[in-house]
Amino acid sequence: MNKVHLKRKIKLFQMKFLNIIAIFIVITLICLYFIFGYIKDRIMPSLFEYGSLEAKKFSSIIINDAIDKYITNTIDLEKLFIITNDSNGEIKSVDFNTSLINKHLTTATKSIQKNLKLIEEGNIDKVEYKTDLLDNYDEKNLKKGVIYYLNSGFIFNNPIFANFGAQIPIKISLTGDVVSNIITEVTNYGINNALIKIYVNIKITENLILPFYDKEIELETKVPIVLKLVNGTVPSYYGNMNTTTPSLTLPND
Repeated sequence: MNKVHLKRKIKLFQMKFLNIIAIFIVITLICLYFIFGYIKDRIMPSLFEYGSLEAKKFSSIIINDAIDKYITNTIDLEKLFIITNDSNGEIKSVDFNTSLINKHLTTATKSIQKNLKLIEEGNIDKVEYKTDLLDNYDEKNLKKGVIYYLNSGFIFNNPIFANFGAQIPIKISLTGDVVSNIITEVTNYGINNALIKIYVNIKITENLILPFYDKEIELETKVPIVLKLVNGTVPSYYGNMNTTTPSLTLPND
C-alpha cells in the first residue's frame, strides 16, 4: 500500500511539474510576443530613422566628392551655356549644353555607384574618396562594411544612457539604380537680369541593414554646381532651361 501511495505521489508531482513547465513556456511566449511587438513598434522605427540619417550623411560624402571631381573641377562651366544674341546685341536665348554635362555626369554617376559598392564589400582601400570618409568614420568599421555603430542606450532618449548598451551595427547595400539628372532654375535678379542656377540631382536606392531588420530607403541629394547671372534685357524664352535633362540611370550590377 505504501508503494502504491508513493507511486501516486510521484505521478502527481510529475504532473504538477509538467504543468508548471507548460505554464512557464506559455507565459514566456506571451512575454516574448509583447517584447518583440514593443521592439517593432517603438524601438525599430527610431533605429531606422537614425540609420536613415546616417546613411544619407555617409552617401552624401561620396556624392559630393564625385561631383566635385568629375564635374565642378573638370568642366569649363562657361561652356555649359549657349547664348544667342539678336542683331542689336540683345540676348535672344540661353540654351543649355546637355551633351557636355551628360558626358561628365555619366562618369560621376559611375563613380558613385562603384564606390558605394566597394564600401558595401568593405574594400575601403580601393575607394577614391577614402580621405574624406576617414575624417568622419572609423576605418576598421568600414572594412567590415559597417558605416556606424549605434549604442542601444539611445532608445531611452536620455543622454545619461546614450553611451551605454550593446553596439548596433548600421550597414547599407546598394539595391537599385543610381539615377542622376540636371535641374535648372531661372529667376529674376534685379532689373532686366536673370539668375540661372544649375544643380546635379542624385537619387540612390539602398537597403538599410540593422540586426534582424532591413528596409529599402531612397536617398536624394541636390548639389549646386554653377550660378550664372545673365545681364541686359531678359529674354522671354530660355531655350530648354526650364526643363531637366534626361535622367542618367546606371544599372546596379
